[in-house]
Amino acid sequence: MDKLPSSEKNGFLLLGILLVSFTLRPSITAVGPLIPFIREDLGLSNAWAGFLTTLPLISFATFSLFSAAIGKRLGHARAILLGMVVLTMGSVLRVLGGSWILFLGTSLTGIGIVLCNVLLIPLVKVRMPAKVGKVTGIYATAMSLMAAIASAISVPLAVSFGWGWRGSLLFWVLFLGIAIVFWIPQIKPQKAVSKNADIGRVANVWRSPLAWQVSLFMGVQSFLFFTLITWLPDFFIVRGVSATQAGLIIALMQLVGLIGTFVSPMIAVRFSAQSNMILVLGSCYLIGFGLLLSPVLLVNVIGISLAGLCMGASLSMAYTLITLRAANDQTTAALSGMAQSTGYYLAACGPLLFGVAIDIWPNWNILVHLMLICSVCFTGFGYFAGKNRTI
Repeated sequence: MDKLPSSEKNGFLLLGILLVSFTLRPSITAVGPLIPFIREDLGLSNAWAGFLTTLPLISFATFSLFSAAIGKRLGHARAILLGMVVLTMGSVLRVLGGSWILFLGTSLTGIGIVLCNVLLIPLVKVRMPAKVGKVTGIYATAMSLMAAIASAISVPLAVSFGWGWRGSLLFWVLFLGIAIVFWIPQIKPQKAVSKNADIGRVANVWRSPLAWQVSLFMGVQSFLFFTLITWLPDFFIVRGVSATQAGLIIALMQLVGLIGTFVSPMIAVRFSAQSNMILVLGSCYLIGFGLLLSPVLLVNVIGISLAGLCMGASLSMAYTLITLRAANDQTTAALSGMAQSTGYYLAACGPLLFGVAIDIWPNWNILVHLMLICSVCFTGFGYFAGKNRTI
């Protein structure tokens, strides 16, 4: 019988997962604070500027449908490596020309990210089955940490360093190169056999009400995150802060979220059902977003920090539910693909629709009302997705 990977190999695998996770958010979250510069340089409307964040989400949603099949054919580790290469190509391409080159490169970044997003979940379940909660917390926290850093420093890189928005976005290719180098050893054939390895048929997740509940939960939390990442900087700029300060507020939101991102999966796996945790998160969302209606900036910052704590927890919770609600690793891959496909199609509507709305009705409180409605939907879908059942 083949031996399981040694603790040293698991440690190197965890390092690789961590480095990959570092690369999966900056190419998106660095764009939000730079939208005023991109919009002015390329002459984009608010709707087209919002499409910059919507486009990778459409790529996420579309290629999530194929990611599980690609992972099965190439192996999860090889497919993740392919995703990082595509992400690197898109990150370079999008800064080389005008608006159409920007959109083309952005779509490629989405394809690369989703391959990694979908396949990291079943890879962890297969190779480190006893540490699912801990590892999920680690890589989700790593994604959120780099997302926050990217939001905070994108404007200083563009302005203070004089790199412009193109140089600021290109900066993150450095981390992709490092991640690729450390991930290459993981594509060697793995002889380990997980106790959770699939020994039966893969469930038809598309016919499962539970799978749809998990997918819609994933979609609403993604809708919240990507709409805010795109438009919250402008929301605060309209209220009188500078572009740099707005970026720092967004970074604060994400840094506070790191607490929820890291802790929530480790708490979630201790219980057979997660519905009560999700009810608490939904209530905190409503309070946090409600505070954005205040005319006092400090109250707004407190509110968005509370919402950020919930967003961090929501991301980890979505990944954890995908793992807990699937009976085996092949079904996990299928559910991961479905949840991220349907979820990101829903999320893709957020930045674009709000961009159109703000062009028609220049009232930034519309953003707050939209977030409050989403919070109610988040709580409803999450309550049922959190019940103790498997597909």
